[in-house]
Amino acid sequence: MVTTVQNPLREGMTVQRTPEPSIMVIMGATGDLTHRKLMPSLYNLAVEHLLPNGFSVVGFSRQDKDHEDWRSDMRQAVDKYSRYAPVQPSVWDSFAQGLFFKQADFADENCYLQLKEMLDKLDKERGTNGNRIFYLATPPTVFPLIAEMLGKAGLVTDQAFGHGWTRLVIEKPFGRDLESAQKLNRELLSVFHEDQIYRIDHYLGKETVQNILVFRFANGLFEPIWNRNYIDNVQITAAEDIGIDRRGGYYETAGALRDMVQSHMLQLLTLTAMEAPVALDPNAVRDEKVKALRAVRRLRGQHVLQDVVRGQYGPGWVGGQHVEGYRAEEGVAPDSATETYVALKLEIDNWRWAGTPFYLRTGKRMPKRLTEIAITFKQAPLALFKDLDPDSMTPNVLAMRIQPNEGISLKIVAKVPGQGYDIQPVYMDFLYGSSFARQVPEAYERLLLDVMIGDSTLFTRRDEVEQAWEIVTPILDEWSHTPAPDFPNYAAGTWGPDCGQELIERDGRTWRVV
Repeated sequence: MVTTVQNPLREGMTVQRTPEPSIMVIMGATGDLTHRKLMPSLYNLAVEHLLPNGFSVVGFSRQDKDHEDWRSDMRQAVDKYSRYAPVQPSVWDSFAQGLFFKQADFADENCYLQLKEMLDKLDKERGTNGNRIFYLATPPTVFPLIAEMLGKAGLVTDQAFGHGWTRLVIEKPFGRDLESAQKLNRELLSVFHEDQIYRIDHYLGKETVQNILVFRFANGLFEPIWNRNYIDNVQITAAEDIGIDRRGGYYETAGALRDMVQSHMLQLLTLTAMEAPVALDPNAVRDEKVKALRAVRRLRGQHVLQDVVRGQYGPGWVGGQHVEGYRAEEGVAPDSATETYVALKLEIDNWRWAGTPFYLRTGKRMPKRLTEIAITFKQAPLALFKDLDPDSMTPNVLAMRIQPNEGISLKIVAKVPGQGYDIQPVYMDFLYGSSFARQVPEAYERLLLDVMIGDSTLFTRRDEVEQAWEIVTPILDEWSHTPAPDFPNYAAGTWGPDCGQELIERDGRTWRVV
């Protein structure tokens, strides 16, 4: 079967990408991730005829289920979360024929030997040729154990020997700091080769994120001015209006810096700041991302206290409803010092960006859900209209919206119709929903298809993970022996604590009003 898809780096070009028949084994298959994201995304690919013939999914989890029980559970998940709901019976019937379940204990080697027998049988029955994807939808604490057991059971093969290929997909967090990330990488690489490991960050599957490189490098209009000479500052915002959604146990051990900045936000920074890759292959793209991370100036000691602020939300109002503070959430300590908000200023010490600050902010219980990259350009050198309303002479801002309403907008100033020279800001907008006559696919759809094909461009490489932790770990170290602010220090439904505003205002700038 031939699959024609759009390459995220080649605007206006199509490439032929043909997934080979394979089996995806979902470790922890009864969890929330499988129900909300993985199975609906796989079903959506089936609806669009993007799955290869014989493609199969094996759920591997502790719960006692048979094949039909799991198929019924997955049908309910797809009905609830698929963008193609309600389920199309003919598509589901064909898709469900490839769904199977194996009750297992992650620490029991016999379970993996039984899994191997099951996969070998499915290879013969469904023509999957020994091609296996192991998706670890489990707590990160068991990643090394599962990798070790897969190796012991002979479930990791080398394609060079003609026995099919093996790929491992792991979800963030990839460690808790630099040392633990390096340890995890060593443990995984003792069983798998680096090119077999797919570290997934769902932000990289979003259309606007994929489009950043196309926008930058396929348009001669912007690339010449994408540098310190024309850009005043870059602001990256990842705001959520929800709280921790019954994830208190996880969030208490993570916090906003680990949960959002180390992964999602630094990924957005690299795509914004990187140089053009020499080719459109996975390693060339990731080489440039790593170079951008290496150029980020490390913050230590007093610079952490000066350029990084943290906050925690208290009670407040969001969307017209009163909500409790973080410390009242389920699973959260009543005196918790975990941050739910982080803002920081980063400098990139290279030729393109020297002197141009990157401001990052993320938080829970903000006024709205919004993720965007805002590029603020420098003002024109001669203010011909300085005698007009000074508020009308706002700088040009290019905003790339990741969610919701994915798209790109450019703020310029224009003359108001009439006899005088009144001017005001206007916007040039591009929205995916209105510009293309098709639904925007879910991020996981793109990423799962890439795993099947073996395209690791949108996945994080080992050195990329470790470079990101090199930026974040010194901040964590400084916080570990510095008392947290007097939490809570911002009300739910606001844009964070006052110190977050002061961080950018002391440079004579303000956060973009969104």
